[in-house]
Amino acid sequence: MSVLDLAPFGVAEFRTRASARLPVPADLVTGDHVLNPDMGPYAKWTGAPREAAVLIPILDRGQGRASVLFTERTAHLNAHAGQVAFPGGKIDPEDGTPEMAALREAEEEIGLSRDHVEPFARLAPYLTGSGYRVTPIIGFVSGDPVLTPNPGEVADVFEVPLGFLMDPANHLRQSRDWQGQARYFYAMPYETRYIWGVTAGIVRSLYETVYG
Repeated sequence: MSVLDLAPFGVAEFRTRASARLPVPADLVTGDHVLNPDMGPYAKWTGAPREAAVLIPILDRGQGRASVLFTERTAHLNAHAGQVAFPGGKIDPEDGTPEMAALREAEEEIGLSRDHVEPFARLAPYLTGSGYRVTPIIGFVSGDPVLTPNPGEVADVFEVPLGFLMDPANHLRQSRDWQGQARYFYAMPYETRYIWGVTAGIVRSLYETVYG
């Protein structure tokens, strides 16, 4: 039986479920290494992990339906060009907290005013092979804010139904060759979008935390 048969996917239902399971234990982490234990948590990085934060924006679309906001990065960026991502980036000293960093980045990248976002909870930090320790922030977005993508960073903004993302049948385990080894990752193709890598890993962490 699919998880879609077990629970509705509105904001109210999600909030109730998440409230019963959050916050996560302080020592809990997840990351690329979960599917690649032989490569270690920072497979392509030898220094101290760099702190970052992303916002998981959840929107109420009525009738028991919620959706999650994603960005598509521009094709000219030096890193992760053209990939699907959550709004976010490195935590600056003046941010103070991952929540403030995630809200700032969402404003800068897609014009999502922090006045429209209720930071709700943190997921477990996600460790990436490129050396980042990413703190995902669940945020509920009120109303229907007008978004203005920053053309220097974001090519498009789109939504995916929460029900699709929280159905483990849509969590594909795929691999690519890296230094002669198969490196595994999650992928969640949706219509013409290909959600994979760290972004899909964070979605998987959201599922395991709230519905798994």
